[in-house]
Amino acid sequence: MRMITQHSFGGPEVLTVVDAPAPRPLPTEVLVRVAAIGLNPLEPRLRAGEFPLLGQPPFVLGWDISGVVETAATWRFRPGDEVFGMPLFPRAAGAYAEFVAAPALHLVRKPPSLSHVEAAALPVVGLTAWQGLVDHGGVTEGHRVLIHGGGGGVGHVAIQLAKALGAHVVTTASGSKREFVEGFGADEVIDYTTTDFAEVVRDIDVVLDTLGGDAAERSLEVLRPGGHLVTAVADEDTVLAAKFEAAGKRFSGIGVDPDPVALRGLVELVEQGKLRVHVQETFPFERIADAHRLIERGHLRGKVVLTV
Repeated sequence: MRMITQHSFGGPEVLTVVDAPAPRPLPTEVLVRVAAIGLNPLEPRLRAGEFPLLGQPPFVLGWDISGVVETAATWRFRPGDEVFGMPLFPRAAGAYAEFVAAPALHLVRKPPSLSHVEAAALPVVGLTAWQGLVDHGGVTEGHRVLIHGGGGGVGHVAIQLAKALGAHVVTTASGSKREFVEGFGADEVIDYTTTDFAEVVRDIDVVLDTLGGDAAERSLEVLRPGGHLVTAVADEDTVLAAKFEAAGKRFSGIGVDPDPVALRGLVELVEQGKLRVHVQETFPFERIADAHRLIERGHLRGKVVLTV
């Protein structure tokens, strides 16, 4: 098979397509012939050595996959089944490859209503939104939810999920993305380039932060008493957590993990027409460096996907 590896930290040019033996699935695993790979902002950071999640090179990046079961060492799937998921995160899954061996419990069946490209774009962002809003935030009908960065990968999925849960959704986004986020159901859009959200938003039940910077700390001002900040960025900031606790508000850090129950919940919303994932651009396997360059430029609308 072909896979994309790197032997040093550096810019996108360190990513190299090489030939390698296909992996062999262990008991309870399947071998997936990959059709599409979802890319995430974390991966260029890992490639550059900014975040030591996978240790020293060489390693193979990637977690979001959609494809077809080639062989199955489990009763859960059969060869020919179309599946997608986010196997093994945060351990290396080696998803930048034509074949991936993955635990069967980390995958679900792909619905016919999703293409492989759309399915590959969904797991990391969808699970982050679900675990933030459902599992941690407990969002329910009538809640007021603030989503930072509604135009991004997690953000545009989180808007739709919060709306499906019955919430009133406020989001921050640049003015150029107003129509984009409103198209996913945002009730109020705060243009962060002209307006300070902390000055105009109040009585929020749950804030979902995937941006970092000072957004998490400044969200303290907009939460109602007992309100809840869920952050996927400042999850280990004990000083910030203490500030929220002292103010009578809740603080939760999340690190996304594989979850077939949540994936099936996302599939149900897709089939009900309540959730869609936006893919800004696709790149062929050989143009992985160009895909990383696009992600590093920032200001994406939705996701970037690699096709195999």
